Amino acid sequence: MFAVIKTGGKQYRVSPGDMLIVEKLDGAPGDEIRFDQVMMLGEGEQITVGAPLIDGGLVRAVLVETRKGEKIKVFKKKRRQGYRRTKGHRQIESVLRVTGLEGAGQSVNWEGQVDLTTRAEFLARSRGLPLPTTAALAAPLSGEQGFSQGMVDGVHAESAAIVTDADPRSPVHHVAVVEHAGPASEGTEAPAKKARAPRKAKAETLPSDQADASASQDGALIEPPTSEVAPEAPQTIETPVPGPGAQAGTDTDEQA
Repeated sequence: MFAVIKTGGKQYRVSPGDMLIVEKLDGAPGDEIRFDQVMMLGEGEQITVGAPLIDGGLVRAVLVETRKGEKIKVFKKKRRQGYRRTKGHRQIESVLRVTGLEGAGQSVNWEGQVDLTTRAEFLARSRGLPLPTTAALAAPLSGEQGFSQGMVDGVHAESAAIVTDADPRSPVHHVAVVEHAGPASEGTEAPAKKARAPRKAKAETLPSDQADASASQDGALIEPPTSEVAPEAPQTIETPVPGPGAQAGTDTDEQA
């Protein structure tokens, strides 16, 4: 027997015992969820179609968990504009276990037991990475699983045993929780800080006018500034250039 229900703006075909993933629904794990928007119900040739819904149709389910779905990437681009944007998104979804169908004079229930184990726990167990529980951290431990003070690289630390799973066969892992940094014991003094070297005194600089006045009083020669010194005139050498007549006479003498 199957039914077609509507939730979150979508339609789903469900049967007793199916695992259903829909848009986020309010509720805690273990709560019963009821869907009254049943659009089709039946099995084989005995099928009832609603117009648009079936009167008295009902689908019951148990909420297993509310989690984030798979990540998708949203990419936008405008050509010839240098515009590119990439964003990621994970839709929040609810996981349900269908337990029963009712309507149109028919009824069927699922005889199985609902397991509220989350997907994260299944993945952790498959990879051998048990999940820590907050109750184990809050409960006081004694004996081998108690707290022990230690010193790790000059830092006070406390190591505690954390029961990572409700399964008694799961191992107990010891972790180091850093409380505060400080010396190993109260009597031990911290090393003294190195004294800083004294800073050098800066030489006093006088303005140019005062410096010239003090130099003249001491009898020192004062050189004029570079901008007031007249540059030396370049020396030019004049070379006599023979005229056209002299050139012609020279040619005549050579021919004679």
